[in-house]
Amino acid sequence: MKSTTRSALGIAALSLAFTSIMTAPASAQTPGPDDGAGPVDPGLLSAMAEELGTDAAGALDVLAFQDAANTTTATLADEAGAAYAGSWLDESTRTVYTAVTSTEARQAAESVGAVPVEVTYSIDDLEAISARLSESGGIGDVTSWWIDVTTNQVVVETLGDAAASEVAAQIGAPADAVRIETTAEAPETFATIQGGIAYTINGTSRCSVGFAVEGGFVTAGHCGRAGASTNYGTFRGSSFPGDDYAWVATPSHTPVGTVSDYAGGAVAVSGSTPAAVGATVCRSGSTTGWHCGQVQAYNSSVRYAEGTVSGLIRTSVCAERGDSGGSLLAGNQAQGVTSGGSGNCSTGGTTYFQPVNEILQAYGLRLLTR
Repeated sequence: MKSTTRSALGIAALSLAFTSIMTAPASAQTPGPDDGAGPVDPGLLSAMAEELGTDAAGALDVLAFQDAANTTTATLADEAGAAYAGSWLDESTRTVYTAVTSTEARQAAESVGAVPVEVTYSIDDLEAISARLSESGGIGDVTSWWIDVTTNQVVVETLGDAAASEVAAQIGAPADAVRIETTAEAPETFATIQGGIAYTINGTSRCSVGFAVEGGFVTAGHCGRAGASTNYGTFRGSSFPGDDYAWVATPSHTPVGTVSDYAGGAVAVSGSTPAAVGATVCRSGSTTGWHCGQVQAYNSSVRYAEGTVSGLIRTSVCAERGDSGGSLLAGNQAQGVTSGGSGNCSTGGTTYFQPVNEILQAYGLRLLTR
């Protein structure tokens, strides 16, 4: 429901009332560090504090250190010139390390309070090696590569066994400038849009994707009006109340005919044949993940505070804020998108869904299937 500049390189651095609509609200902003950094999202600050084992004040202090470190590394990159080999931070000791290839650059690092580390290859050398890998079009089972300024090497990640000397020889690089690491899984883009995943509206609220269609995805109408922007695209159509459906065009991203099962996999969508009353159905949403129940009725009407919505599917599936717009499936058949309901996924609840076929017909959309 709804709910490279050189200076920067290498810094390691519902429970709701009955028939409620479940839209996740935007977070307020927290003032930034005293050094003038911008406002900090409270959620980010909380997560950062947890990661660091500190409190909000400690997290803000780290942010202030990061800001000062950026200035230091930018200055060093300019002063060291071709002898600069990258910088990284140790936040626990508030230390800036800078790799250098000359005595003059080492002295420059010391003069601004950084700890110099003398190395063999400059950042320009390592970037040239990385560029050769890109120009090669890929070598064997190589899945990615990056510059590790802390070891003064280009790290090459591969799915299979490989020798650093062999990879280095293929691109004309020194063997000691290349390090091989193996991985069990190749990376993939995170902008592949499938049912159930989260999206944000105008940066102020969150909903879930319903189903992928040609050119975008369908979702709940109360999530956003036509013209509203999301992190994936723009609402091209929206109807609420009366109905509760919308579609979002995503010209720069790839919608696929699957629904996330929030267990590391995805369910392929094969069609949109309606299930019978009593059939088991499952819902995917970005707040509570994957939950199932039964179809209780069709053509249900609900009186939300914003107005009445009719023609909905009533189910015993639970949902909460942020699940709005998410996918309802019967096996591999798309059923509808999450509208609203009562209860929650701790105590159980009733949830209503806008039938997907009505959305497809209203906007002339084609459901993507696998």
